Amino acid sequence: MEKVNVGVIGLGRLGMVHADHLVSLISDANVLAVCALDQSQLDYAKENFGVNTYQNYKEMIDKEDIDAVVIVAPTGFHPEMTKYALDAGKHVFCEKPLGLDMQEVKEMAEHIKAHPDKVFQLGFMRRFDESYRHAKELVDNKQIGDIIYIRAYGIDPITGMESFTKFATDNDSGGIFVDMCIHDIDLIRWYTEMDPVQTWSLGNNIAAPQLKEIGEFETGVATLKFDNGMVATLIGGRHAAHGNQVEMEIMGSHGWIRIAQEPEKDFVTLFTDAGVVRPSMQSFSERFEQAFITELKDFISNVKANRQSDISVEDGVKALQIAKACKESAETGEIVNIVLD
Repeated sequence: MEKVNVGVIGLGRLGMVHADHLVSLISDANVLAVCALDQSQLDYAKENFGVNTYQNYKEMIDKEDIDAVVIVAPTGFHPEMTKYALDAGKHVFCEKPLGLDMQEVKEMAEHIKAHPDKVFQLGFMRRFDESYRHAKELVDNKQIGDIIYIRAYGIDPITGMESFTKFATDNDSGGIFVDMCIHDIDLIRWYTEMDPVQTWSLGNNIAAPQLKEIGEFETGVATLKFDNGMVATLIGGRHAAHGNQVEMEIMGSHGWIRIAQEPEKDFVTLFTDAGVVRPSMQSFSERFEQAFITELKDFISNVKANRQSDISVEDGVKALQIAKACKESAETGEIVNIVLD
């Protein structure tokens, strides 16, 4: 096929980013339709992207001559949407996490395996970020020796608290570990090629007491233990005053790697009587813009070549199981053994 006809499900902040990239920057993709519940989002997409619009994803899949769907709906809907699309003969790109209910996710995974002729790709976009990919090469080439410890931060700007609170009230986000730390869990598995066996996790709502009312932690900290003694620390939060803070440090026996120590927006430094100021990135979509584009290009390329993604559904299942173990530990205050199916 010359171009891959695509339908996008979900037009929230990331869904709109994906739709825009597919329309504007990915020449091998042809977006025919989008689906969302919010009429204002649909009106914007119709006017700016020139696509057909739907409020029912099944209707879009059944009526439109699409080859693939890009699912960016709330997490709880991912399993049913993926299964419906696959049964309709469509390739699927699905944002992380795979879902919220573990049984539904396991059934989803089996459904994906039952359609080996269809490409399924999970949105772990950090694997497509040049900095993280370079770090992977360094790790694989033993440039820092054996990994001893990994520290990972993922903290959203506090300016997004109101929007997140509304989202989490209307939709189950899965909690800080499932919603945010799952990216770092995936990277840790990718770098080490190992799975953790135990976690001790904690959470608090000091920066946002209102989240306690909806069962959310604002900040979550998890320690992961591995069979060989390696340790990793995950920190997820929504309270960064300066912008979007995403960083990782990999400590090896013969060297360290530090990725994105500071969320610098550009190469400009302002010197005034108020001090030295470096502008910061304000959103995850800004920090990972190129990675989002690259992963969608990879998905479209995989569909054209009928080639499965390097990111497997098993990667998504295991990352979710680990994230849920972290959540359980934070909620119970107990050390939790991690058992992966």
